[in-house]
Amino acid sequence: MKRFSILPAAMLVALAACGGGESSDQMPANQPEQTPAAQQPAQQQAAQADPSSAPMQTPDWFKYDKASNTVTMTITAGLTDAKNHWNYNGAHDGNMIITVPQGAKVTIDFKNDDPAMAHSIGIVDKVGGYSATPTLDPVFDGAVSTPHSATDGLAPGKSETINFTASKAGNYGAICYMAGHAATGMWIHFNVSADGTAGVQSAGS
Repeated sequence: MKRFSILPAAMLVALAACGGGESSDQMPANQPEQTPAAQQPAQQQAAQADPSSAPMQTPDWFKYDKASNTVTMTITAGLTDAKNHWNYNGAHDGNMIITVPQGAKVTIDFKNDDPAMAHSIGIVDKVGGYSATPTLDPVFDGAVSTPHSATDGLAPGKSETINFTASKAGNYGAICYMAGHAATGMWIHFNVSADGTAGVQSAGS
């Protein structure tokens, strides 16, 4: 009789040791769940690497009048402290795309909020890989701020308005001509669409 009474007790001990008696709320809390929320950081990283995957938006600083085919935008150098203020509306290293329709009359109200450094802006026929002293050769007549120099630019706290016609569809860059600025990341995409698309895509800063 004793032999049979010991067996059930041994089985209970073995079950307890294997965790068979634990409830679901006693399971370790540090086990990662494979859910869409857990995968979100990877998706965000992909968007940051490729702004073309971000949704097309029309932020407050970008206005498009389809009837007159005119685009008015405010671009502020040093709007945030990102990249040591070497940014356009907080964007740098190509992580924003501005798209205007082909033939649009474009007005850029250019401001410099960098507290210490002069900046400039120009639309060039190249995307990335800029030299320390890029050639002053805007792709559209008038698509560059003044003064036209790699050593002088728009002083902190100043503003300027430039006007040009986006006459040719293509993918271009908006860069700072100040020596070394574009080469170290002060540039964004400036696209001219043949299908009338207009807006802004941002992958963050």
